[in-house]
Amino acid sequence: MRSYYLPFALAVGGSLLYHLSQRSIPQGANPFYATVIAYAVGAAICIICAQMYPAGKSFVETARGANWAVVGVGVAAMLIELGFLLAYRAGWKVSVAAISVNVAGAAVLIPLGVLMFKEQLSPRNVVGLVFCVAGLVLVTRD
Repeated sequence: MRSYYLPFALAVGGSLLYHLSQRSIPQGANPFYATVIAYAVGAAICIICAQMYPAGKSFVETARGANWAVVGVGVAAMLIELGFLLAYRAGWKVSVAAISVNVAGAAVLIPLGVLMFKEQLSPRNVVGLVFCVAGLVLVTRD
C-alpha cells in the first residue's frame, strides 16, 4: 500500500512547493536564470539521492541507455517552468493556474494516450473528462 500512495504524496507535495515557490520568485529575476538555478539545486539533490537509490546502473550506463524521451523530459520541464513563471508574472492566480494547466493537459493527453499507447477509456472516464473541462471553463472565467 505504501509504495502505491508514496509517489502520489511526493507529487502532491512537490506540486504545492513548486507552485508556491514559482509564485514567490522575485519579479525582476531573469526567468531563464531562475530556471537554471532551480535546476542546479534539483540536479544536486538528484545526485545525492542517486547514491542511496538501489538501482543497478551507474550514471554513465544510464546516460548510454537514454533515448529521445529523456531529452524530451528536459525540454518539457523547462517549458513548464518558464510557462508557469511567466503566467504568474502575467497575473494568473496560483489557485487557478495549476488546475487550469493540469486539466487542459489531461484533456489533450487522453486522446493521445488512446491513440499512441492503446489505453482504454471507460464511460466513467469520459464523464469525468466532461466534468473536468466544464470545471476548467468555470475556473478560468472571471
